[in-house]
Amino acid sequence: MLLEEGFDVTSTDASDKMLKHALKERWNRRKEAIFDKWVIEEANWLTLPDDLEKPGDGFDAVICLGNSFPHLPDFKGDQSDQKLALKNIASMVKPGGILIIDHRNYDHILATGQAPTGKNIYYKGDLTKDITTSVLWVNSKPHMVTLDYTLEAPVSEDVDGVSKFRLSYYPHLREAFSELLNQAFFGKCEQQVYGDFKAFTPGQEYVPCYFIHVVRKTG
Repeated sequence: MLLEEGFDVTSTDASDKMLKHALKERWNRRKEAIFDKWVIEEANWLTLPDDLEKPGDGFDAVICLGNSFPHLPDFKGDQSDQKLALKNIASMVKPGGILIIDHRNYDHILATGQAPTGKNIYYKGDLTKDITTSVLWVNSKPHMVTLDYTLEAPVSEDVDGVSKFRLSYYPHLREAFSELLNQAFFGKCEQQVYGDFKAFTPGQEYVPCYFIHVVRKTG
């Protein structure tokens, strides 16, 4: 964890379940001084400046990974909520600081109708047996991608060794998302895009599962 690497960490979430998970982890390790300093706050991307006090000029780094941002739906159909959320997130970054934010490779998903094959970069092991992909189109535009996961699970008396669940996302395309980020920083930024945390070149043979955008605030 970043805490164990010596960083001062503030974590935010709008989900009660995720907040309880973080608070439990902090409590379980409360005897460790670094965990006692861990700040955990409830905050919503759409009201972030009101929900979270920014330290001075902002944070050295803001991290939003694990395909979290695409969970924000586009109910209005104009991405106004996404634009507001990214503007609020960008406002938390100090000049010279960085934002690290990712999303699945929706370019590939929309082009082929399937999620890229490959190990999930966010897990030590890969328990994924199958991912079934569905795309919802509204007025000739991709509005939602639904992934049905089938995972291997430890066999027990109550579990047959298979776990299934469904998650839905707004499908951000790589270039369009880079432009949204540029707008969020009012053009005062430098961007680099990685594929599964590796150097990425458009048209390359390897198809990444995730795109990671690293944005440095220049003003």
